[in-house]
Amino acid sequence: MVRLLLALLLALPALPAMAERLVTQVSQDSVSITSSFAGQTLTLFGTIEPDPGATQPLTGPYHVVVTITGPLQNRIARRKTNVFGIWLNTSQVEFVNFPSFYQVLSDARLSEITNPITLAEKSIPLLKQPEARQGESWYDALVFGPQLVRLMQDNGMFRLNESGVTFRSNTFYFAQVALPSDAPPGSYLAHTYLFRDGELIADRSEGFSVRTIGFERFLGQASRQQPLLYGLVCVMLALFTGWLGGVVFRR
Repeated sequence: MVRLLLALLLALPALPAMAERLVTQVSQDSVSITSSFAGQTLTLFGTIEPDPGATQPLTGPYHVVVTITGPLQNRIARRKTNVFGIWLNTSQVEFVNFPSFYQVLSDARLSEITNPITLAEKSIPLLKQPEARQGESWYDALVFGPQLVRLMQDNGMFRLNESGVTFRSNTFYFAQVALPSDAPPGSYLAHTYLFRDGELIADRSEGFSVRTIGFERFLGQASRQQPLLYGLVCVMLALFTGWLGGVVFRR
């Protein structure tokens, strides 16, 4: 018996190694927003390669799921109520670490790629119940959370595209990410998950940034750092524009 165990232990290193890894790249690591920015499409492409030391060829079929998450922020959802003919905000819930942008792209239906438990563990797709700030009403959070997600979907900030990943060969794929014209500036994370036979076997992350440049950047910084001065300048500019318009049309 002892000799048999020793023989098995000696044979273990000789067993064929099977492991895959992802090599990914985003077409641009920075997107600039100017006054003429009308949205942009980025391409995320990658290959599936054997890990160093693997002795067996790659065997598929593989499935790829890509999630793109925009800057996290605190987001307030409010309820509007008709009070004597006037619509007023009567209650609100603040959600923390809420993504300002979220897309899920895959090469097949998510239900065909893996099981719901694995999808839920990786928040694929985005959970319908975001995290509320401590102290908020649990009932309001339960009601407002799914509605906030729905509003983000209606605005095009949250999207699920189950045909967004295309395989050009057994091991080479690409996906295109459409950023809208009102894409929030900040750091974005593209996370790629590799599946085979329903199991997650590899994953990899790539980052890129969206930032304003030129006069738009100056305005954004001024509104945050000097809000009083920014407001006064806007009022003066509006008054001047109105006066100038009146002079021009009088003539």
